[in-house]
Amino acid sequence: MRHAIDKAATLVEALSYIQRFHDRTIVVKIGGSIMDDDTTLANILNDVVFMNYVGMQPILVHGGGKAINDAMAKAGLTPQMVHGRRYTDERTLAIAEHVLCNQINRHIVSFVNSQGCEAMGLHSLSSTVLFGEKTFLQGPDGRRIDLGFVGEVTQVNARLLNLMVAADAIPVIATIARDRAGGRLNINADTAAGAVAGAVRAEKLIVVSDTDGIRTNIDDPKSNVSSLTVTEIDKLVKKGVITRGMLPKVEACVHALKHGVKKAHIIDGRIPHALLLEIYTEAGIGTEILLKKPASSTRKKKA
Repeated sequence: MRHAIDKAATLVEALSYIQRFHDRTIVVKIGGSIMDDDTTLANILNDVVFMNYVGMQPILVHGGGKAINDAMAKAGLTPQMVHGRRYTDERTLAIAEHVLCNQINRHIVSFVNSQGCEAMGLHSLSSTVLFGEKTFLQGPDGRRIDLGFVGEVTQVNARLLNLMVAADAIPVIATIARDRAGGRLNINADTAAGAVAGAVRAEKLIVVSDTDGIRTNIDDPKSNVSSLTVTEIDKLVKKGVITRGMLPKVEACVHALKHGVKKAHIIDGRIPHALLLEIYTEAGIGTEILLKKPASSTRKKKA
């Protein structure tokens, strides 16, 4: 009986959040080692299906995990680095496009459809919603350094995305963009998710990865921060606390917030039902990022 009462209490707590986020668009970015574990990925996708069934409007953006690196190794290709950034030549781009669009995206769409929801893959081999231009690094002598077919998002087809979610379909976006000439560009998945969230003015951007959020000490799990503002994020970046793989995640969150998204979150997808815990409970998990600190908050500090 106690177990049943606890379940009922959980449902009652979730009700107010279900009502609050009904018909609201939530952009979910999936990446990291989450993509390489079928069980963990299935759990996250089941959460997305649940969100759709209770009236939310999820949009999925995904990366490639280790699958692209594995495919390159099988093709005998060694990643080329330029000033710490990966150079993408034509063969690398072709492999990335195949893995992202024909394998991972197709698998996600098939899984979501099998759960009774309608999902549609959006990428360079179907309907493209991401458009961009090449990214260049600034060299020490002031010259631009070419990274090959690596790009940044300049435009998102928000109209198509809004029409799809209004029709109760779940867009699933693989991050190969098109440039003005119709060429293909490889886009960082975190960056793409931030651009998508900002373009559709999403209620939330949730970055799901294999990290428990932002830590003030990278080696100390207990230093995880529950909530941060954009100003506080900027200070941590300048201090060198936020670096490497976490940097594009927080940059995506900040971009989204500055373009109308109300909240951004970085959560650990390895936790069962991580998405539902973040959205439908008071405490939440991971780190939430806000444009500025609200007058009051119900978010509880996690143990």
